[in-house]
Amino acid sequence: MLVRDAMSSVVLTIGPTHTLRQAARLMAARRVGAAVVLDTDHCGIGILTERDILVSLGAEQDPDTETAGTHTTGDVVFAAPSWTLEEAAEAMTNGGFRHLIVLDGHEPVGVVSVRDIIRCWAPVRTRASAMAG
Repeated sequence: MLVRDAMSSVVLTIGPTHTLRQAARLMAARRVGAAVVLDTDHCGIGILTERDILVSLGAEQDPDTETAGTHTTGDVVFAAPSWTLEEAAEAMTNGGFRHLIVLDGHEPVGVVSVRDIIRCWAPVRTRASAMAG
């Protein structure tokens, strides 16, 4: 199975000037754990995750003044839609993160998460176990 089969193609995109509170509200409303941060003036494409927001709150920073751009992971590992789920899982494991932005050329076309991969693998593994037993 490929990343294109598992990824969410509805991508939450925010700008670097969104506050962490705004980002959290949008992520909660969309029920996603990450937002793609597009900064055309500087670093290009980054990602803001639930963990980034938690780290800021844990450091007692104000979510109404802290911006997504300040907390965005800029050294993002990108996936291609043609990657296998195994390749995506390996990249996540090696990098210690749970989301990959999926690029087609230079455009973000999706996000794949550990949850997406598990959702795809679980039925396959369950069927294989049932057939073996």
